[in-house]
Amino acid sequence: MPTPPPRTRRRPPRPPIRPVRRRRPRWAMRAATTLSVVVLASAGIGHSLVAGLDADIARVDPFKDMKNRPRAGHGMNVLLVGTDGRDKVTETERRRFRLGGAPCHCTDTIMIVHISEDRERASVVSLPRDSYAETPPHTEQVGGREHRGHPIKLNAAYAEGGPQLTVRTVENMTHVKIDHYLEVDFTSFMKTVDVLGGVKICTARPLRDTYTGLDLGPGEHTLKGGAALQYVRARHADGSSDLGRMKRQQRFLASLVDRATSSGILLNPLRFRDVTRAVLGSVRADRGFGTDELLGLGRAMRTFSPGSSEFTTVPIGRLGYVVPGIGSTLKWDPVRSERVFRALREDKPLESAPSRPEPSPSPRDPRVEVAPQRILVQVENGTSTEGLGRRVDEALAAAGFRTTHRPVDSATRDVRRTVVVHDPRWDRSARSLAAALPGSELRAAPGLGPTLKVVAGTDFREVREVRGPQPAAAEPEVVRGNEVGCA
Repeated sequence: MPTPPPRTRRRPPRPPIRPVRRRRPRWAMRAATTLSVVVLASAGIGHSLVAGLDADIARVDPFKDMKNRPRAGHGMNVLLVGTDGRDKVTETERRRFRLGGAPCHCTDTIMIVHISEDRERASVVSLPRDSYAETPPHTEQVGGREHRGHPIKLNAAYAEGGPQLTVRTVENMTHVKIDHYLEVDFTSFMKTVDVLGGVKICTARPLRDTYTGLDLGPGEHTLKGGAALQYVRARHADGSSDLGRMKRQQRFLASLVDRATSSGILLNPLRFRDVTRAVLGSVRADRGFGTDELLGLGRAMRTFSPGSSEFTTVPIGRLGYVVPGIGSTLKWDPVRSERVFRALREDKPLESAPSRPEPSPSPRDPRVEVAPQRILVQVENGTSTEGLGRRVDEALAAAGFRTTHRPVDSATRDVRRTVVVHDPRWDRSARSLAAALPGSELRAAPGLGPTLKVVAGTDFREVREVRGPQPAAAEPEVVRGNEVGCA
């Protein structure tokens, strides 16, 4: 048979050349997957995770039987109240962070927190605790005694009528309708800071307050619960008293928001649940502040940055406004404060109200180096006149000085000229106190300590009202979170 010709191998046809497709990086797919899980968790699973938190919140009814309330605006207004809850703090913490003394059952901090309707902005307005206020007619919380409207310091409204009188008084003063009430005490504040891992604050100069134990050098610090409480409570770290303290509280709150939004807590439903559970076990809120509101705030804050928040203090028209029986108060500027509250009602960003120069002090109202609110005084009666010590003590307290309210008789009962006895280290305070006691004599007593002594003589006639140094306006009246943080 003839040999068949050899079979030639045929190469398979080459596939057509296609453009090379770049593979999507794996991290992008992971990120997209993670984001999808987070969205699903927030929408459904997240709700089931935090649904049981309502039971952890102690409830109050601050809106019970309230009538003639301001008209509701856009957005949400939360009255955030910090109370003096030192009775819940352990004895060790009390000594370490200098929380001694009996609780005053009053509000230590009062803020209106406005969340815009689009959930893209938070506006925080601090209301000084010593603000001059007038309560509406009400029934006393303890004892059921009926009260007509009367003057009061704003922080005392809580002691007299609890959350309800506090809300009513704030609404009457601001004409802003309060939608929710949230009350935080010392314990819940420290827990909040601790579960977040601490909050970073910065200071350009040393901050020392012998009353709270605060002692910070210049620079950056990460504060845990107790130290953070010292920072926001300090009123004697500089010459600005309560106004300076509110600015520090605003700085701290801005850093707290930054910490919460940048740490991933709000993007992790499990972590969000654990944090809120740790915090909400020691707060009080109105009955309408529940799971849906918590999730809504959590979702809104996910898009927050420090620049999304803005802070201000209600503009003050007069410092050291003395009210008989109440003492020294802060009176709001009616025009500029109305501009701030109108912005809240209309859901608009806050604007810095143009500052108004403070009138020059008159001879009857002189300026002194140290504000009366920072000066501790023990009164002694150096005469045989019965009740003179009590009269001097009450007059000094009405002028804003921090008296012991327990005058005593002096060992010497024939003092003619009133004497201000002082430790030389507190000579500035002594001169300020002497200015309020016309004709008094200064006498140094090394080792006496921070409490000054007034020995009332037969020459005592009156306590003259004096005013502390004008607070420095180093910061704008309205600041954003990124303007008060460490950055």
